[in-house]
Amino acid sequence: MRFDLTDLKLFIHIADSGSITAGAQLAHLALPSASARVRGMEEALDVPLLQRGRRGAEPTEAGRTLLQHARAITRQVEDMHADLAQFATGLKGQVRLLCNTSAMTEFLPDALAAFLKTHPQLSINLEERLSRDIVQALADGVADIGIISDAVDHAALQTFPFRDDPLVLAMARSHPLAHTLGHKRHMGFADALDHDFIGLAGDSAFQQQAVEQAARLGRRLHCKIRLRSFEAMARMAASGAGLALLPESAAHRSPDELRIVKLSDAWADRKLLVCVRDEAALPGYARELLAVLRAD
Repeated sequence: MRFDLTDLKLFIHIADSGSITAGAQLAHLALPSASARVRGMEEALDVPLLQRGRRGAEPTEAGRTLLQHARAITRQVEDMHADLAQFATGLKGQVRLLCNTSAMTEFLPDALAAFLKTHPQLSINLEERLSRDIVQALADGVADIGIISDAVDHAALQTFPFRDDPLVLAMARSHPLAHTLGHKRHMGFADALDHDFIGLAGDSAFQQQAVEQAARLGRRLHCKIRLRSFEAMARMAASGAGLALLPESAAHRSPDELRIVKLSDAWADRKLLVCVRDEAALPGYARELLAVLRAD
């Protein structure tokens, strides 16, 4: 039984994309060649590796086992390249970093800018995802480092403190809810759901969390408008257009006209964690970034 790296990378692409056609494109192979490679692997193992259907292809039980080993083997090759990078002119490394919305917008830009300045040979593939999806991605070996909320189950990972990231409600001082609250500094999220919200645009992890928390209360989060940044949300909230759920760090950079109220819900008292599957298994350059994030 002989598989080469092209076979293994092709199978990873097919599994990730859910399609032999898309996997072939990602592997830069013609479709007939990709199909022949998959058949060759199946014939060598004498088991089907893919369940083919109208909606695409997904790994069988045997395919999932192969996928796990394929990821491990390709990671080992990447580690080898990283360890030899100091001897190879022009060789570059890439760190795959997944994070939630707050980490991406509030905390990472300065830390990553300083790291990249001192590591010009490296690149960082930064992607925003929900914390629970980050945990799964790290467990599956498809990312190097993640930054997650401590609210999700992370028992399978190695974690380190990163930042406190509590969420607050921001509103104009003239907003009806501000009058109702009087001098109170805390409130429950449920008490805000009778009012219109200003949301975050796009398929952001932050906005998805707000919608999910409202649904858990049996309520619906009504957004009058969605904007592309926390700063824009704060400015519109200060004008009286609606309530804004914001990281406390972003709220305190906002206009003086804004009333900031802390949420008493346990999920809103967030702490961010840096997490990895296995620190010792990371390439050297990824361990360097991890050390920076842990110390920052």
